[in-house]
Amino acid sequence: MADASDRKTTPTGDDARGFLEAVQDARRREDALEVFDLMCEVTGADPTMWGASLVGFGHQPYTTADGKERAWFAVGLAPRKAALTLYGLTYYGTNTDLLDRLGPHTTGKGCLYLKRLSDVDREVLTELVARAWAANHHPPGEA
Repeated sequence: MADASDRKTTPTGDDARGFLEAVQDARRREDALEVFDLMCEVTGADPTMWGASLVGFGHQPYTTADGKERAWFAVGLAPRKAALTLYGLTYYGTNTDLLDRLGPHTTGKGCLYLKRLSDVDREVLTELVARAWAANHHPPGEA
């Protein structure tokens, strides 16, 4: 595994729930805490703060374009100003069958953006997290 000292976003010892509880916007805070609890339940993993604003669960190795192997989290979230951002749920165009049924959202490379959690189908979101966890989580030392 390559040295992570050149990376800005690395695991910290900060309290993930405490970070989310301190989010200024009340709706974004409530939505983030609800997704946090969902991810805790579905993954069974302890949350880890990555950098100052990402909450991640599990482990997922990846190789960068320059050939360096890196560690990242399998699924995660960030309470951004514009939207609640969920990571690891849409890699490589996956899960389109579920995304079609989710409700209002946008996607990016591996990211799912939700403006309002109350507008999406919770069962579908739970299944998205479960599928992503099964596909992405690879504990260190496992293939």
